[in-house]
Amino acid sequence: MIQLDEIDKKLLNIIQLSFPLDVNPFRVLAKKIGISEEEVIFRIKRLQDEGAVRRIGPVINSKETGRIGTLVALKVPEDKIEYIAEIINSYPEVSHNYLRPGDYNVWFTLSAPNRERLNEILEELKKKIQYPMMDLPTTQLFKIGVNFKIK
Repeated sequence: MIQLDEIDKKLLNIIQLSFPLDVNPFRVLAKKIGISEEEVIFRIKRLQDEGAVRRIGPVINSKETGRIGTLVALKVPEDKIEYIAEIINSYPEVSHNYLRPGDYNVWFTLSAPNRERLNEILEELKKKIQYPMMDLPTTQLFKIGVNFKIK
């Protein structure tokens, strides 16, 4: 279990939904919390290293930017999961990659500028991976906002 002090908790609560859109976001966070910019950077790095923070980045509505997305499911033997994940993660078009229970156990989301590029990536992956793959194109978008109140 990750040990969090009160400053860590404040920082995690702020960065979940209101990461500053500023040239110096860590400085803005530092002022809000009352610590130095260097300490904010140190704490976020430590929280990433310890697994409390996976990534800091925007959630982009790909449809509104003219992109197309899909969810992909793979049936991968357990001893090949790490290897397959490395292949999937080598594509910048992949935004999420995770394990799920069941036969189709490796899932990821893929976004591309158009269907042609999306199909090109899927074909490349089929050749590289050679395990059963399902392409589950987005037909309706559901965005669920989650804010974990860290106490």
